[in-house]
Amino acid sequence: MTAAYDVAGVAEAGAPQKTKSGRSLWSSPVVVACLAILAIFLVIAILAPHVVGDYMTINTRQRLRPPGAEFWFGTDHLGRDIFARVMVGTRNSLIVGATIAAATTAFGVLIGLYAGYFRLGDRIIMRVMDGLMAIPGVLLAVALVSILGGGLATVVAAIAIPEIPRMARLARSVTLSLKEQAFVDATVSIGASTSKILFRHILPNAVGPLTVQATYVCASAIITESILSFLGVGTPPEIPSWGNIIALGRQYFQIAPWIIFFPGLCLSILILAINLLGDSLRDELDPRLARSSGLR
Repeated sequence: MTAAYDVAGVAEAGAPQKTKSGRSLWSSPVVVACLAILAIFLVIAILAPHVVGDYMTINTRQRLRPPGAEFWFGTDHLGRDIFARVMVGTRNSLIVGATIAAATTAFGVLIGLYAGYFRLGDRIIMRVMDGLMAIPGVLLAVALVSILGGGLATVVAAIAIPEIPRMARLARSVTLSLKEQAFVDATVSIGASTSKILFRHILPNAVGPLTVQATYVCASAIITESILSFLGVGTPPEIPSWGNIIALGRQYFQIAPWIIFFPGLCLSILILAINLLGDSLRDELDPRLARSSGLR
C-alpha cells in the first residue's frame, strides 16, 4: 500500500507547520492507543526471555490443559506453556517485522533516489521492480526460502525482497516531484554535490511518505512471516513464532482452541495497531487526502 502525499506542500512547509502537525498527531486518541499497544508489545518482547518460564520442555502429563491459574493460556499437545511461547513469539515477530521494514526502507530508498534523480538506468531498474511486483509476495517468499534454505535470516531476506520494489517506486515518485522544486534548483545552481542534494535536501522532505510506507511494510512482514511459518517454510519450529504456534494448534482446534486463539489474537491486535498508526500518519501528513476520504 502506497500512501498518497502532497510533496510540494511538504517542500514548502516550515518548522512551525511540522510542530503543529506533531501536536495534532499526539492529540489523536487513535494514535495514543496504537502507540500504547505497540509499547506493551515492545516491553513484552524485551522482557520475555527473562520473565517467562521454560517454553521448550515437553511434559505430556500437562498436555492440552485449558487456560487457568497455572497456565494462563493453557498448554499445547506436548504440554508446553502457550503463554510462554506466545511471549517469546512476540519477540521474534517484532524482530522480523522491524528488521524487514528497516532493510526494505534502506534498499528501496537508495534504489528510488537513484532512479528518480538519474534518468540513466531508470527504465531498466523500474522494469526489474515491476517484474518483482508482478509476482505475489507470499509466493515469491516461499520460492526464495525453498531455494536458499531454512533459517531466520533466510526468512527475513525472502520477505524483504518482494517489499523493496514498492518502497523503491514510492521513493522514485517523491524524488521525481521534489527535484523539480525551486529549492533543489537553487542547491544545484550553487554547485552542491549530488550526494548533498539527495541526502540533505530531497531525502529529508521525503521522510513523511516513506515512514508511512515503512509502517505498512512492518505489518505486512509480520503477517507474511506468520503465513510462511503456518505453511512450514518460515521460522524454524524450534524458534516459537505466532505462525508456527497456530500451525501446530490447527490439528487440535476442536478440542483445544486456545492454542490458536491467543497467538491469533495477539497477531490481530498488533497488525491493527500498526495499520491504524500508519493511516493516522498518512492523514496527518496529507490533510487533503483525509478531507477527500471523509476522515476529517
